[in-house]
Amino acid sequence: MLAKEKKTILIVDDDPDFLFQMKMTIQDLGFEVISAETQKEAEDIIEKERPDLAILDLMMENQDTGFILCHKIKQKYPDLPIIIASAVTAETGMLFDVDTEEGQEWIKADLFMDKGIRKDQLQKEINKLLKI
Repeated sequence: MLAKEKKTILIVDDDPDFLFQMKMTIQDLGFEVISAETQKEAEDIIEKERPDLAILDLMMENQDTGFILCHKIKQKYPDLPIIIASAVTAETGMLFDVDTEEGQEWIKADLFMDKGIRKDQLQKEINKLLKI
């Protein structure tokens, strides 16, 4: 019997400490990880390969880099689940909601999570999005 292929998760964040921590956490959960620190790096990756899920920071080079990247990924892979993980609510007080039709219309992400994500919470959400 063949072993089930590991799912690959793309993580994009301009904070090297958060990126490292997230990478370790997701590998501990049993996934392959591809990471990028910029929108350009992430775009280059998605041109060459299709991850099973993406976790994007919102504010990187620009305040809306995560949204732009999300749109580009969804254009290329409409069914690829995307989580936006951001500290934007803590930093700006702005709330984002992808549970409303209006929110989904312009955010395009499948889930919005505030940074400081617990490992068990992350695992639950990834498993739900990947249907595993």
